[in-house]
Amino acid sequence: MLVRVLYHDHCFDGSASAAFFSQFYADRIQTDANFAYTGMAHTADQYFADDLFDGDENAIVDFKYSPHERLTWWFDHHQSAFLSPADAEHFRAERKGNYFFDPTFRSCTKYIATIAKDKFGYENPFLADLVKWADIIDGAQYASAQEAVELAAPAMKLTLLIEAAKGSDIIHRIIGWMRTKKLEEIIEMPEIQELFRPLYERHLRSIDLIRQQSVTEGGVIFFDLIQKGIDGYNKFIPYYLFPDNVYTVSVSEQTFRTKVSVGSSPWAGDQVKHNLATICERYGGGGHSKVGAISFPTGAIEQARKAAREIVAELQS
Repeated sequence: MLVRVLYHDHCFDGSASAAFFSQFYADRIQTDANFAYTGMAHTADQYFADDLFDGDENAIVDFKYSPHERLTWWFDHHQSAFLSPADAEHFRAERKGNYFFDPTFRSCTKYIATIAKDKFGYENPFLADLVKWADIIDGAQYASAQEAVELAAPAMKLTLLIEAAKGSDIIHRIIGWMRTKKLEEIIEMPEIQELFRPLYERHLRSIDLIRQQSVTEGGVIFFDLIQKGIDGYNKFIPYYLFPDNVYTVSVSEQTFRTKVSVGSSPWAGDQVKHNLATICERYGGGGHSKVGAISFPTGAIEQARKAAREIVAELQS
């Protein structure tokens, strides 16, 4: 029996969600199930092709809802979980599958663990540390910007690798290891260390680059990474460098999209007045109330920059 799991790619919470769901399914639903994984990325023209749902069971975790008739499991915690009002209505009306949505959860992994316990009577003490770290990482529950940027914990090191890895093959292997190995065991594996070391060096270089590129005004940090050779960065670096600011807006370019990232400092408290998912939704993006993003087509640099300038102005006001 094949279970296809679609998960939020290049995301610690997405990977942990896939791992926890797989172990729950194997332990409680079907002991001889085989799992195959597909990483999903937010794009400007998001859609779910029919061939994504090729399993006997098909699950989406930590990613947007699909009304596809072959979808049997869905878990998400993002405010912007539905591609259209019709999808939201389908979710509310459809009852043939196990579909779960609660945007009050900081992480999807914690949400899946909660549903598994409350609805299915399933608990897995071995995976408690994975659930804990997914909640810390996706909910930005760090004691300080230093903790978030200096990457002392194994989970933080794995986050760097998962977010920066080329392709999804290594992430699929990490998902499998997360089911049966501790995070500190995974990060010390020779093949993981071989990938981690150059990524960590790039992480240190990105700190210097963001310091050079940033403009701060009115509580907002803005920087543009187009053509700077970096397609992703630790989102807490801006607050590590400029701790007195509340918001960050950045523009970057990836192989499949041009991206505007919008975030708020987890240490700003009640200074965070704006719902960032709502702002991003106006441009076709979304996310959570305190962090969001917008995906534009590849090459739509000026369109992305225009949106970023407008958002900076709004946050400054």
